[in-house]
Amino acid sequence: QVQLVESGGGSVQPGGSLRLSCAISGSIFNFKTMSWYRQAPGKQRDLVATTPRYGSNIYTDSVKGRFTISRDVAKNTVSLQMNSLKPEDTAVYYCYGVDSGGNDVWGQGTQVTVSS
Repeated sequence: QVQLVESGGGSVQPGGSLRLSCAISGSIFNFKTMSWYRQAPGKQRDLVATTPRYGSNIYTDSVKGRFTISRDVAKNTVSLQMNSLKPEDTAVYYCYGVDSGGNDVWGQGTQVTVSS
């Protein structure tokens, strides 16, 4: 069974940067699309960014120009570079993909806290 494992979360001051990584236990080619979601306390889980196998990456408006999603085929990872972080970016960040069998696959999540 394919698994997704996030890493790279932590605490940072406003204006700082973090890089999240999602390691795929199987092959990245099992997934047509890979995404990052986030969930703040008391709120629903929202899409942050998506990288399709073909085509352009997609970002939610609040992170455009600050976050960059990328995939490394050689390393079987999907990353989220987060710059100019704001307190409202504080959330648990989840890696997500739909595998070749049509199954939703979620990582366990990694906490990002932006605070002075």
